[in-house]
Amino acid sequence: MPFVILGINHDSAPIEVRERVAFAPEVMPGALGDARKMPDCRELAILSTCNRTELYGTIDAESLLRWLAEYHCIPLEQLQGCSYRYSGEAAVRHMMRVACGLDSLVLGEPQILGQIKSAYAVARESGSVGSALHRVFQRVFTVAKKVRTETAIGENPVSVAYAAVSLASRIFTDLKRQTVLLIGAGETVELLARHLLDQGIRQLIVANRTLSRAQVLAENFGAEAILLADIPEHLVRADIVISSTASQLPILGKGAVESALRKRRHSPMFMVDIAVPRDIEPQVGELDDVYLYTVDDLRGVIDEGMRSREKAAEAAGAIVDAAAAEFTKESRALGAVDTIRSYRQRAQEISGAELERVLLQLDKGGDPRRLMEQLVRTLTNKLIHAPTVSLKKATADGDLERLRIVREVVGLDDLADIALEKKHK
Repeated sequence: MPFVILGINHDSAPIEVRERVAFAPEVMPGALGDARKMPDCRELAILSTCNRTELYGTIDAESLLRWLAEYHCIPLEQLQGCSYRYSGEAAVRHMMRVACGLDSLVLGEPQILGQIKSAYAVARESGSVGSALHRVFQRVFTVAKKVRTETAIGENPVSVAYAAVSLASRIFTDLKRQTVLLIGAGETVELLARHLLDQGIRQLIVANRTLSRAQVLAENFGAEAILLADIPEHLVRADIVISSTASQLPILGKGAVESALRKRRHSPMFMVDIAVPRDIEPQVGELDDVYLYTVDDLRGVIDEGMRSREKAAEAAGAIVDAAAAEFTKESRALGAVDTIRSYRQRAQEISGAELERVLLQLDKGGDPRRLMEQLVRTLTNKLIHAPTVSLKKATADGDLERLRIVREVVGLDDLADIALEKKHK
């Protein structure tokens, strides 16, 4: 059974469907165990993120689709119209593209590779990864690393949150030592917190109008929660301030920032105002030692990053195509090795059995010359039986291509060439 992929992602299905086929981390081992009860499902791994659910296995995709529908209690017809499937080299190529961020909602995003590695680890711990899936995953990881090393697919910011953190890294040589104040507690601030933690920052302060919401976010990221009214008291500690609220009036004014700068002895502050209307008074940008950026300032960074990633994606795609073709060629070669091993074993079993029969007759006083002739004749007949049957069938069917292949496999074309050479000599 070839390697196959069954998937549903942000391009093929709306969120209402994607959330129904998602697998929570705690149910993944049980789901893998349930899926492996299907006939011929020897190997399986499941990737489940907010944007995609993909099943990697050595079983036909239709069986996987039926199991997915039954497991999540979804009508099969609903999934048939919004799922995709790949097999063989196409499946390997797709998985490599996913791991490299070439199939992501945000081109080149790096989180997906970690999610694939996690899916592999869970499947391996559950005992559902064999030699076939192991080879695929390991090659996928190698190619993803090569793409990240040899292209700029993930080097430039393409989201507001990522652009803000990227700019901060240009201002401060060591982000890990900085304290960050995040104003707001919505999705953008949550994404900012994730990017900051990825950069190694551990000193986070979350300010929000509602303390309970700030505390929820703070607990998820090991941060400190405060009210908006407490910002002036804590502003002196902040090296980086990023704000994204729905307030209709500025939250941070020039006076408060001036006071904080005096207490900081004019140590620089980096500020990004993502909100519209703005959370930080424009006059704050006039202060020395303050680097203030708005969402419009980030737009140029994002556009530049996207152009750069699109160019890098071409190079990454070429690497993936070459790697997928090479992997497929190697897999076919391994298949040939198995075939040759089986064929050789069969020939040895035939030879061994005939030799044992002749030796028994020699022990009984049989004529050695007659027995040797009989051994050669019997071995010849048994070893050429299968090719002879195939040649007769190809000839009877008029299948010239099959006839050519069989002649080439058994070496008849070479023998004809040798005989022709001898004749001319």
